[in-house]
Amino acid sequence: MAEDHEHEPLPPGLPPVTRRGFLFTLGLGLNAIAAAFIGVPILGYVFSSVFKEKAQQAWIPLGTIEQFPSGQTRLASYRNPFTTPWDGFVADIPCWVRRVSDDRFQVFAINCAHLGCPVRWFPQSGLFMCPCHGGVYYEDGSRASGPPPRGLYEYEYRIKKNHLEVRGGQTPNLSESV
Repeated sequence: MAEDHEHEPLPPGLPPVTRRGFLFTLGLGLNAIAAAFIGVPILGYVFSSVFKEKAQQAWIPLGTIEQFPSGQTRLASYRNPFTTPWDGFVADIPCWVRRVSDDRFQVFAINCAHLGCPVRWFPQSGLFMCPCHGGVYYEDGSRASGPPPRGLYEYEYRIKKNHLEVRGGQTPNLSESV
């Protein structure tokens, strides 16, 4: 004769499993997973300043100092040393180099401080101009007119063994101080 398992008593202390209890537990579990998917990125954003990594920086050669005549501003470029294989041409960073005197330079990011469009140098007027929204900068990189909130970002530089080097790696942005 077949044994009847449906009516066996439960061990003491365990409530019977009902459909309502199972669905309630399943709903709590799914809500906890959804809260984690939403909450973890929010918490990451809120606490990102605490765990912010130091930006990678390096001294990168631009060329010999003879390549930059005194009193002139020239376009130069360097390869960002902190790249990934898919960066391609984006890792080639242009910059404007102004030689103020024999041993004094200014190296500017090519990006306008307004929205990042590439500025052009016009030696006839001695101005950098942004074609996107009309931002204008003096030859020393300071803001002349237009919508930019400040002057051009200026890289740190050094002269080492007759070569001009810039401190690069991190892309300049509006949070950088002048």
